Amino acid sequence: MSPDQQELNVEVEGDLLPYAAEHSATRGATFSATGRTLQRQDVLAFKFGGTSLLGSQRILHAARIVQDASAASSVVVIVSAMKGVTDQLLRIAQRIGRAEWQQADRDARQVVQLHLDTLRDLDLADPVRDRVAHELKLLAADLLHETRSVRHAEDQAAVIDRLASFGERFSARLFSAALQKLGVGAVPVASSDFVLTCENFQDARPQLEQTRRLGRQVLLPLLDAGIVPVVTGFIGSTQDGRITTLGRNSSDFSGAIVAHVVDAEELVIWTDVDGIYTANPAESSEAKLLHEMSYDDAHALALTGAKVLHPEVLPLAAQSSMTVWVRNTFHPQRRGTRIGPASQEGVA
Repeated sequence: MSPDQQELNVEVEGDLLPYAAEHSATRGATFSATGRTLQRQDVLAFKFGGTSLLGSQRILHAARIVQDASAASSVVVIVSAMKGVTDQLLRIAQRIGRAEWQQADRDARQVVQLHLDTLRDLDLADPVRDRVAHELKLLAADLLHETRSVRHAEDQAAVIDRLASFGERFSARLFSAALQKLGVGAVPVASSDFVLTCENFQDARPQLEQTRRLGRQVLLPLLDAGIVPVVTGFIGSTQDGRITTLGRNSSDFSGAIVAHVVDAEELVIWTDVDGIYTANPAESSEAKLLHEMSYDDAHALALTGAKVLHPEVLPLAAQSSMTVWVRNTFHPQRRGTRIGPASQEGVA
């Protein structure tokens, strides 16, 4: 059993049991990304990008969006690393590759301090703060160990993936803590515990059938208990337990994988724009917001390099006719872009 699995068991079997009883008793009519009523068995998957999680105030803001939904619905959250953290971790890997051990250690300590400062700024109650601080320090020890113990004979791509995984692992613990501050039962879940991939490090392909089977074993009991799983995006693991990543900017794809695992009715990709535009609004005054798109047209747009969507999201969503939304974390009252099987395409 991995350290992340052990931490998950501690969370579920210990402090979160009261949350399970409380939230199981209050589930009823459900919430949708658009405010419409869903059936009780429906699940919402919310994926938050790094910009949405940059610092304690943004994390709390995003957590309130989840709080509103989880008051009456089953919600699973998928998180990216805080903005800029993955780049920092990749720079550490480059320093290790050049045997710049002191600089790698210094940069790793900066990453750790960023997350400890964010934890402080969340202003949690003492028992929760102390527990999360302990979890972060365990992760920090693992990260610092990686900067000192890399074997030269080891596959460099495998080293890079291990290092790159720490951003999401820190982020999931902070987001889970923010939800608990708001009174929402939540637990961090390592996607590497159930997202099984090939051994193509840095661009690993998920094995969806096994991932779905294992993921349901991990996630469905939490959802049934009224607990919000906060899942790390971006990362998986090989059959023998080595951490892999799905490629840069793949957290949206992770969101689609998790949504597929739990049979989510809707996947909401929360980002820093109002939805999908006909052009980059920062570059063109003619850009218009698209309210409705088909799977095929959104997928074609993603293949052209549009940064809002990972190209693997739509084919997976289409398998189960899942509705995908792209919405603005900072303006959650705005409708965003809906992508689905029966949409009528149109611009604002």
